[in-house]
Amino acid sequence: MRYEQPIPFYMAYPFLLPLDQEQAQEKDLQVMKSFYSRRAARIQEKADRECDRMEYDGSMMFDEYPDKFMMEHLCRKIEQEVLKEEEGNTSVLIIEETCQGGQGSCGNRREEEGLRDLIGVILFNEMFRRRSRHRRQKRFY
Repeated sequence: MRYEQPIPFYMAYPFLLPLDQEQAQEKDLQVMKSFYSRRAARIQEKADRECDRMEYDGSMMFDEYPDKFMMEHLCRKIEQEVLKEEEGNTSVLIIEETCQGGQGSCGNRREEEGLRDLIGVILFNEMFRRRSRHRRQKRFY
């Protein structure tokens, strides 16, 4: 096979290509995060801050099997911060979802339970992303 142009110098080091891919994925992630609602964006900021605090070698975030109790504790901590922040905001509406059907067929679900679920999804996704990046970086050192 004959090349028209010489191979770029970085092609001699194939381990640099995943770093370019990671940067492209990070850029794409930032674009997708820009579509978050205001509430989800605030939760994401708080999850980022918590993950920043835990991002060191030996952290429970990088354990093979993270402690479920500590993960739930982090979710509750973020939930308390979000609710405290929203308490000052008078435009917060508490919405109760109800099911159509007979009595007791579905029951009511409070907004705080949905908030806790959202916080869990955002926090665990952020932790997963950082754990994956940590594992990939360990291979290069």
